[in-house]
Amino acid sequence: MHELEAIVLANEDSIKKGETTYLATIVNTFGSTYRQQGAKMLITEKGEMVGTLSGGCVENDIFQYTKQIENEPLLIHYDATKEEEDFTWGFGLGCNGAIKILLEKLEISNSLSPLNLIAQCLKIRKIGAIATIFNLEGSRDLKIGSRFILYPDDTSYTNIENLALKEAIENDTITAKNTQLSTVNKYQLSSGSVTVFIEVIKPPTSLIIFGAGRDALPVVEIAKTIGWQVSVIDCRAQEETYRRFARADKITLTCRSTIGQQISVDKNTVAVVMTHNYFDDRDIIKFLLPTSIPYLGVMGSKNRIDKIIQELNHPKIQLEKLYSPIGLDIGAETPTEIASAIVAEIQAVLTKRNAGFLKYRSQPLHERYSVREKQVKTRDKVLTFEQK
Repeated sequence: MHELEAIVLANEDSIKKGETTYLATIVNTFGSTYRQQGAKMLITEKGEMVGTLSGGCVENDIFQYTKQIENEPLLIHYDATKEEEDFTWGFGLGCNGAIKILLEKLEISNSLSPLNLIAQCLKIRKIGAIATIFNLEGSRDLKIGSRFILYPDDTSYTNIENLALKEAIENDTITAKNTQLSTVNKYQLSSGSVTVFIEVIKPPTSLIIFGAGRDALPVVEIAKTIGWQVSVIDCRAQEETYRRFARADKITLTCRSTIGQQISVDKNTVAVVMTHNYFDDRDIIKFLLPTSIPYLGVMGSKNRIDKIIQELNHPKIQLEKLYSPIGLDIGAETPTEIASAIVAEIQAVLTKRNAGFLKYRSQPLHERYSVREKQVKTRDKVLTFEQK
């Protein structure tokens, strides 16, 4: 199960029990950290936790902070860049980084609740965005935890009363949703500055597996373990597929001639073709290549896929999304090893990484937004911000 799905379900269960719940979100990071902006953890009044924000260093301490919250959220700062402070706290973070965590009490029915938006995004598999104020300097008419929320259907809610700031945040949130890039923005007001985390909420990766052989089983298992939504398409239309692939989210029994009418794909969908039937593979590839999917992996030899490509004669730009032979070169032999190579390759493509050894990586493990300044003019005020 995806971490966000687990958090939403746990919150719904706590609501049924009448328990108070809290949400901790990493809103900014500095240096090397275990998790990045957007990582979330749900905490119940009994201390039960779903999700993680570190390697287990700060979670219990955050629970203690929930006892200090009545209505106003708290901004908690952990800094491991100063070794003496790290060991004084007793966390031993050891990552040479710092994190800022916004801790807030959740309300059952609130259009501005981040979990309400997340639940909607997961349910309909669409993208939304949340802009949350987490730091104030001199701005007395604003509050930490104030936010602007943009739902997948572009419906929006906000409790930010400063019209100039609201307009700037709204524009930047729309941009973030359209580009699918989360940002940390600092807005300069006449009365001070406001720092806002604009977070894009994406549904889990949707993986469609064409083929229901035994080698497809470990691909389903690994993909489900990391929280992806998995569909299995069986072109042989065998009833036993329902039993064998019980862990899949969806199973479709069909034939290659009707696949185009039975499934829908988008840029958040990836596909693996492993039917082991030349004609099935050819027709499936013919259908998928012109779509917006970012990854299409095909099981089989290089000579076999070259023959299919020549027969289909697709434009070269469409072939950039085609990966065959499939999977990373890790010396995989068994079906489970091959499945891990396939899933790892998909992850690398989606995150635009080269899948090399981290010990040889000279760049930071996580992408950092470059600093840029922007001026936003509204009726009678001028705002500037830095994007970090």
